[in-house]
Amino acid sequence: MDYRRLGKSGLKLSEFSFGAWVTFGKQVDVDDAAKLIGIAYDAGVNFFDNAEGYEAGEAEEVMGAAIKKLGLSRDTYAVSTKVFWGGPGPLNKGLNRKHIFDACHAGLKRLEVDYLDLYFCHRPDVETPIEETVRAMSDLVTQGKVMYWGTSEWSAQQITEAHGVARQHNLVPPTMEQPQYNLFARDKVEGDYAPLYDTFGLGTTIWSPLASGYLTGKYNKGIPADSRFTLPGYEWLKNSYESPEGKAKIKKAIALEKLASDAGMSLTHMSLLWCLENPNVSTVILGASKLDQLAGNLKALDHKAKMTPELLAEIEGIVDNKPAEPERF
Repeated sequence: MDYRRLGKSGLKLSEFSFGAWVTFGKQVDVDDAAKLIGIAYDAGVNFFDNAEGYEAGEAEEVMGAAIKKLGLSRDTYAVSTKVFWGGPGPLNKGLNRKHIFDACHAGLKRLEVDYLDLYFCHRPDVETPIEETVRAMSDLVTQGKVMYWGTSEWSAQQITEAHGVARQHNLVPPTMEQPQYNLFARDKVEGDYAPLYDTFGLGTTIWSPLASGYLTGKYNKGIPADSRFTLPGYEWLKNSYESPEGKAKIKKAIALEKLASDAGMSLTHMSLLWCLENPNVSTVILGASKLDQLAGNLKALDHKAKMTPELLAEIEGIVDNKPAEPERF
């Protein structure tokens, strides 16, 4: 396991991290969560990601209890949560000052920690001025309740505005962004955010590196009965699979799977390592509900040397359906 700086900050996160989305509190209880976190931690993972919106806070509770059960020393791991969807009421959502503070305190309690290492604004809030959000997040940092704050799925313009507000009022600016990034979702990380890496030293904690399972090959012949596509509340995943865009992804996944096999690794491993080839990726968040699944994903690190310029060019040729010159990011 290698460790990368979170953007321009001095915080070093493991290149692979572990997240609670979809699994904790839904498919995974405290005992299983402790086993999963233990496997990740023993492999060198030092960052664990969560959100108040994951199973209405239950994912935070499960993660907090699991980490406590393992007895991990607080100075050996970083934990995050996100604020936006905290409940159905008008005071339980968004990025207004009250909800940001309420969600932070609730997250601290559920995760059983004294401070959050990373705290994300889970989505943009068009009903709250960015200055109000920046001030609230900056105050939490000043109070020592949050070490670094950032955004998730914000536009480059919104992140730039947040930095402008912070600079104008001498506030703490956002350090990181958590976008989706994989072979099928690249525009924000490689395009929209491109000027922000040098200008602001933006770090990224990317999610869905396997495109919700498309890049594992498990859906190449249909939807398995035990997949997340069959979970209640995730019907949108099944609908996306059955759409023309979904079918096009499967076609590319089949070609990528053969390419990976020829290179001596699985499609999963190749797809995860492809994300790490981008130097602007601070950490790749893995998700898993089964021990063998997580252990298998972590073994991708054994194949780093196989990610040659030639292989990267072939990957580009398949994904873009056009020849690509051999080059690294």
